[in-house]
Amino acid sequence: MKNQAVFIDRDGVLNEDFGYTSQLSDLKILEGVVEGLQAILALDFKVIIITNQSGIARGLYSIKDLHVFMNEMINIFLKNQIDITDYFFCPHYPEGMVQEYAIKCSCRKPEAGMLFAAEKKHNLDLSKSILIGDKETDILAGQNANLFSNILISSEERNDQSNATHIVKNLIDAAEIIKAYNS
Repeated sequence: MKNQAVFIDRDGVLNEDFGYTSQLSDLKILEGVVEGLQAILALDFKVIIITNQSGIARGLYSIKDLHVFMNEMINIFLKNQIDITDYFFCPHYPEGMVQEYAIKCSCRKPEAGMLFAAEKKHNLDLSKSILIGDKETDILAGQNANLFSNILISSEERNDQSNATHIVKNLIDAAEIIKAYNS
């Protein structure tokens, strides 16, 4: 039997987005994230973080820096009984300064490469999986992978330009929508 997952963007959804956020001193978990993740995990979803990290291609930080940041974030979540299944990142950016990452790829959202890699690695059923993001590129990646639902976190009351299935204010509200799907 295949697993269902909730794919969650990192910067702006789980942690405060300072622009190319990579330093541990900038790791600030957003309000309601712990409660939202706990609610999602209680619904028997795997939680997988997917994040574009063009700062690597731009030469602003290294892949090692990214792993240090992610490991600290995951440790914070573990202290709150939140088990993140995995994380996937795209280090690419076509106009980047670091040549090996200055490419057009299939993993940079809105492409769905990270979702397909997670599907294969974790035996996922994408048609029963959900994406939560704060940018339209996140939503388009979910659509490109034919996910069941794509939820946009936005402070705007209405966002008629979005392709999202739902628009919510925070991760707690997103968890409530997911809970409603399962009832």
